[in-house]
Amino acid sequence: METIACVTGADRGLGLSLTKWLLENGYTVFAGRYMEDWDALDRLLEDYPDQLELIPLDIGDDASVQQAAKLIRDKAPHLDLLINNAGITKRSDLANIQGELDFADMAQIYNVNTLGPLRVSHALIDLLLQGDNKLVVNISSEAGSVSRNKRKEMYGYCMSKSALNMQSSILHQHLLADGGQVMVFYPGWLQSYMSGELNQEAAVPPDVSADRIMKLVMDHKAYVGEQPIFLDYEGQVWPW
Repeated sequence: METIACVTGADRGLGLSLTKWLLENGYTVFAGRYMEDWDALDRLLEDYPDQLELIPLDIGDDASVQQAAKLIRDKAPHLDLLINNAGITKRSDLANIQGELDFADMAQIYNVNTLGPLRVSHALIDLLLQGDNKLVVNISSEAGSVSRNKRKEMYGYCMSKSALNMQSSILHQHLLADGGQVMVFYPGWLQSYMSGELNQEAAVPPDVSADRIMKLVMDHKAYVGEQPIFLDYEGQVWPW
């Protein structure tokens, strides 16, 4: 049976690297595309015309998510793997409690980073439950770990990832009865475009993180339990 995955935020960075890995390993991939003017997915489509489907997707918008889900349901009989990767941050979020907190920007961060994955999981859950793996992978962050926090700023981003972790636990409890699960990953300090520009000071290339995450995902049955697992990209358990 065809193995089918959906990746959000697939335009560049980790999402693009995860999409490449899946294609190289025989998956059919529905790649959520947010940036029409970024052509990396177009180039990838030339190499994998029979495996890759590009789906317009803004996870912060209800209508966009519903339209994307309809496009996927029209073409896919089931879904084996959903990777909620898309996320944002804002420069304004670097302010501390005595600075200029931008609550509108924080609300947008929460809308995308927390409610966005929930929108997508909700829209695709019936399709996912028809697959063999029934696996959701949520890309979180060390910034979401309450017990490891040392920050004095980034309220919006940190809280959005903590809330994503809680969301993961709730969804995991629902999927358990059907043999599914949720895995949560901190992908490392990535050379990504999270801030809008490529962070070349970061330690981890997206391809390296994606390769290690997917090797852990391939062994996901080993992590089935009452609670979802929160791992870093090297396989170390990360504290909630």
